[in-house]
Amino acid sequence: MKNIPNLFGSLVFNDTVMKARLPKETYKALRNTIQAGKHLDLEVANVVANAMKDWAIEKGATHYTHWFQPMTGVTAEKHDSFISPDKDGKIIMEFSGKELVQGEPDASSFPSGGLRATFEARGYTAWDPTSYAFIKDGTLCIPTAFCSYSGEALDKKTPVLRSMQALNKQALRILKLFGKDEVKKVITTVGPEQEYFLVDKEMYEKRPDLVFCGRTLFGARPPKGQEMEDHYFGTIKPRVSAYMKELEEELWKLGVLAKTKHNEVAPAQHELAPIFTTTNIATDHNQLTMELMKSIANKHGLACLLHEKPFAGVNGSGKHNNWSISTDTGVNLLEPGDTPSENAQFLLFLSAVIKAVDDYQDLLRVSVASAGNDHRLGANEAPPAIVSMFLGDELTDIITAIENGTNYIDKGKSEMEIGVRVLPKFFKDTTDRNRTSPFAFTGNKFEFRMLGSTFSIAGPNIILNTIVAEELRQFADTLEKSNNFDEDLNTLIKNTIRDHKRIIFNGNNYSDDWIEEAEKRGLLNLKTTPDALPYFIHSKNIELFTKHHVFSESELYSRYEILMENYCKTIHIEALTMIDMVKKYIIPSVLSYQGEIAEIANSKKQLIPTLQCELEEKLLHNLSRLGNYLYAKLDTLETSVLNAKNHSDLLESAKYYRESIFINMQHLRGVVDELETLIGKDHWPLPTYGELLFSVN
Repeated sequence: MKNIPNLFGSLVFNDTVMKARLPKETYKALRNTIQAGKHLDLEVANVVANAMKDWAIEKGATHYTHWFQPMTGVTAEKHDSFISPDKDGKIIMEFSGKELVQGEPDASSFPSGGLRATFEARGYTAWDPTSYAFIKDGTLCIPTAFCSYSGEALDKKTPVLRSMQALNKQALRILKLFGKDEVKKVITTVGPEQEYFLVDKEMYEKRPDLVFCGRTLFGARPPKGQEMEDHYFGTIKPRVSAYMKELEEELWKLGVLAKTKHNEVAPAQHELAPIFTTTNIATDHNQLTMELMKSIANKHGLACLLHEKPFAGVNGSGKHNNWSISTDTGVNLLEPGDTPSENAQFLLFLSAVIKAVDDYQDLLRVSVASAGNDHRLGANEAPPAIVSMFLGDELTDIITAIENGTNYIDKGKSEMEIGVRVLPKFFKDTTDRNRTSPFAFTGNKFEFRMLGSTFSIAGPNIILNTIVAEELRQFADTLEKSNNFDEDLNTLIKNTIRDHKRIIFNGNNYSDDWIEEAEKRGLLNLKTTPDALPYFIHSKNIELFTKHHVFSESELYSRYEILMENYCKTIHIEALTMIDMVKKYIIPSVLSYQGEIAEIANSKKQLIPTLQCELEEKLLHNLSRLGNYLYAKLDTLETSVLNAKNHSDLLESAKYYRESIFINMQHLRGVVDELETLIGKDHWPLPTYGELLFSVN
């Protein structure tokens, strides 16, 4: 049996390894950099680099790479070996502090959103000592930030670190007012739940739409989907279990705190959830998790699908972002305690989150906007596109009492009545759950449920950190001037609740009534990515990010441009794939099947001229009718794709892709899916939904 404690973090240059391998003064200097953000001298970096190299070689590594996260949504790496020639014509293994601290990748082929021209190819990767180096596939991976030659962020890590810094600064101001001078650092923590699908690799390779787009562009509903609700938390199939076992072990080696695994709602859908860690490390770990999910699946003859909606008619996949705020003294600032109504510090931080979500609901929606997630949001399987907050009965009663100036009567914990004497007694949790809410309080954290499964968690957490930092800044500015702290604190909390309670909704977010109610409350309903993304560059949001030094104005416009282009490119690729599949797979299949039926009917007529061929004639009639529709819809889609080049403005182009090309794709799909129900199995060229969803045992 494997020794899991020894296995965990065995491929990570973590604090334990550093303490054992670095000289005391070097270790102290590095820890000072990690904890306090102090500059690291090159001499110290040289010692760290040498120790890191020796450790990596002992673990079988031959190369190193600066591992970074450009705006592609995936990680990037360029491998260099440790070898260096000596004067005798042999080699030595070297790795310097300069190579550790700074790299120079060719930045020309990464999305930059206009921050730099293609001929300005230089960019820099800079070592992030707050995220541990690790070994993957025989290569020492050094987590790094990625910036342009002029210093603008070209990646997802840099603004995460900036946003954490912003929140830390403002939270410390608040804690100082409560006399918490012992707190030197405030961090945000995240535990991202990751949903995914597993399908057979051979079938996957026979579906060009899955290969090129990550989702099925065609597919008739199978006789059984998720109606029986028998997959969720069901027995894990042997092949899937073997995959999950290896995935967990590989993640543990890399220090990823993978904790929970289970079947999700849809057939072939599963989930992995880690224990929370700091936002920066959690972001790195989630990128590693998605990468390993795909590579390990391949070893088991499986394909891992991370798309938000790989199959129509069954639940899509999300990524629940469990976010909280903690101090370096081990205190969770969103922990209500036994008497939350008397916990003023908690209530102030809760008020800051309430105000942030209300003031910046547009940014939270922007943070989860993508072509893939548009399929999922509002589909009665995920939260709607309307941002709201769930607090539960207890906290809602508390803030109502505060607003009304009445005394809150603590209901305490009640014993759960099950009605079976042999079962042990336990108490109900005072915080209930709401699985339909986009942003739900769950005991001592907020669960942001709108993220799509392919998302880097960097974007949403940059937003969360920054908007809460802004509200804490406003609170601190007010309270630092106070002559009567307790009275002004109570007034601030009361006024915040009164002014921002519209964002709180504890009911069914899937109901049509809520859509109407949200409109009455003045909440935004940004249904699609083209509706949402323009809010990213609204003046109030530019002011927010620049004030807290999370994004410059040019970095914001750059990201807006990249996200808009990604949306258009995604639908463009899907449309071209659909056209290609219809021409190469669907039309030949329709014609072949029609030919076979016609041949059968002719043979029967030749043998017995008076014989009725009603079956063949009706089937041929339907196939011919649908075939004509197919050709017409194909022509319409092709024309709309060609016309896309007429739209140069990004927003105009995105709206065209949504309102014309995407709609035409839906029409074409409808015809193909109906044809699938009529064409014989031997003639249909693609693995069906039934085969894809139920073939892995």
